[in-house]
Parts: sequence; C-alpha cells; structure tokens
Amino acid sequence: MTDSVYTKYAIANVFKEIMTKKSFEKITISDITTACGLNRQTFYYHFRDKYELLNWIFYNDAILPFVENLGFDNWSEKLCNMLNMIYTNSRFYSNALKISYGQEFKSYMHKANTNVFLSVIEEVSGNYVMADDDKVFIAEFFSYGMTGTIVSWVQRGMKESPETVTSHIVNLVNDCQRLAVKRYMMPKK
Repeated sequence: MTDSVYTKYAIANVFKEIMTKKSFEKITISDITTACGLNRQTFYYHFRDKYELLNWIFYNDAILPFVENLGFDNWSEKLCNMLNMIYTNSRFYSNALKISYGQEFKSYMHKANTNVFLSVIEEVSGNYVMADDDKVFIAEFFSYGMTGTIVSWVQRGMKESPETVTSHIVNLVNDCQRLAVKRYMMPKK
C-alpha cells in the first residue's frame, strides 16, 4: 500500500470513529485533522471535502470488496461479508445513511447490484435467450429490492443478523429466477 493510500485509510478510519459520536453535519475538517494528527493541507491533498471522504469510504469499505471477483457462485458470500462489515460499523453506517448524501451509497449499491443480477441472469439462462431490455428490467427490479432491503435494514437498526438478511435475499432471488426463466426466456434456436 502506498503512503497516499495509507493516509487515506487513516483519515477514513478517524472520520468513521468521529462519526460514531458526532453527526456528519457537525464534523469539521479540523475535527478530522486534529484526531489524525495531520494538517489541513494533508487532508485537502487527499480529499476535496468531507463528502468526498464519505463517498470514498462507501466505495472502498462496502462496494469494492463486494464487486471484486464477483460471480454467480460467490455473490451470496460476498453479500454476507458486506453486510457483516456494515454491521461491524453500524453506528457509522446508520449515521451516514441519515444524511441526504447517503444517496451516494444507495446509488453505488444499486449499480453494483444491477451488475450482480445481470450476471445471475446470464448464468441461469443456459440454453435460453432473453431480450436485452428484459434482462435490464429484471436486474434493476431486483437491484432496487436488494438495495432497499439493505438500506432499510440499516435504518431500522440492523436487528436481524447479516446472515439472516442474506438468507432472505438469496432465497427470494433463487425462487424468482425460476419464474423469470419461465416467463421471459425462450429456448435458443
């Protein structure tokens, strides 16, 4: 890891810690740099503002580990890992999703989930063909459902375990994929 990336992670970790005690709106760059033992210029060298920092955390903590080497055979495990990471950092993610900028998390999550479901559709299609518009519609439909479920779980205080939420999502996807194959896919000619 380069010094620059190491510094970004150090800033991010301090920011996450501060955000468990203080609302996002009340956190200043001075709070972050003082807690890190860095000067303001170092912060601004790495991040434009606290919004960019929050966006960087969403992407690097939750989204990147989820989408890296993602496939049909490992998506449920990766989903559970992501939910466990969010659960471990529950106070941070609860506070982060309360602000309007939490939309960035939802947007990242929706895009990642849409790609997951497009991959799932490709994997299950086998000897069948589906119109591209139908693939995108189905992938986005499930993506909104999965993203909404995750955000709702966080906003309700993560009362269910990450494993329980994963199990519910996986069961629904597996049951619905059979219906989608019957309804939207035509045998290859």
